[in-house]
Amino acid sequence: MKNSLLAVLLVLTAAPLASAPPADPEAPSVLISRQLLRDAHLAVGDVILLSADRAGANAARFRIAGVYEPTPDPLKYNVDRLEARLHLPDLIRLTVNPADPQSAESVTALNVRLVNPADADRFAGDVARRSIGLVARPTARAREGDPFTVLERFHLAIAAVTIAGSTAFLLALMVIRAEERRDMVGMLRLIGISRRSIVLEILVEGVVVAIAGAIFGVMLASAAQYGINRFFQARYDTTLVFVRVTASIVIRCLVIALPVGVVTGAAAAWTLLRRAPASLIRR
Repeated sequence: MKNSLLAVLLVLTAAPLASAPPADPEAPSVLISRQLLRDAHLAVGDVILLSADRAGANAARFRIAGVYEPTPDPLKYNVDRLEARLHLPDLIRLTVNPADPQSAESVTALNVRLVNPADADRFAGDVARRSIGLVARPTARAREGDPFTVLERFHLAIAAVTIAGSTAFLLALMVIRAEERRDMVGMLRLIGISRRSIVLEILVEGVVVAIAGAIFGVMLASAAQYGINRFFQARYDTTLVFVRVTASIVIRCLVIALPVGVVTGAAAAWTLLRRAPASLIRR
């Protein structure tokens, strides 16, 4: 526990010492975020003052031992990550309240990770029964209150509209192509080619066109993913990944494209084969 590092949002005030003192080997080490190092014009090895008070009262000396990249957080993508990580004893000494002798020996919150997350309710009940006023609650956002649920539903609605529109476009394309080849289909019917063979050929064509469109869409999304991530990561100075085309998304696209191709191919075949062979030949 003593060697663990805690992330402190800049409730702490970081400032370089007014004069450039020699390196203090006795000063405790601290890690600061890349953004804080850049904005405060600091460097590894500098001795700085950290205080839990915004006015800088009761500041303590620390030596910058290194720099770290803050963990990306979707809820903080537009927040300047001016943070520092201290050893736990150093953090306690810095934030202790002199008026409260017990402040150095008490905590207000603990994070506990369960081996089986399904036991969260039982664990919360056991904690509540052991001490009055001690409450355990999950840190994971509830499905009903998760802001990303709204975003997920919005994406689902866009996906449904996109699939409906692409299906209609593919259907129109297949019907147009079928009408363009009505003479050839009529001749094939007259020379004895079975209706089943013609339907199978049109179905295969529809599936190939649908899968080719899905592959093109995946390739376009992969290219857009690179540009979107680069732009927004530079805009908000974060390593957060805003767009990611995963293998499951690719498989889902191909799985959806298969029945779409079959349906549109069957519709195009029906427009041709419902008529008599002689009526297909425009002579």
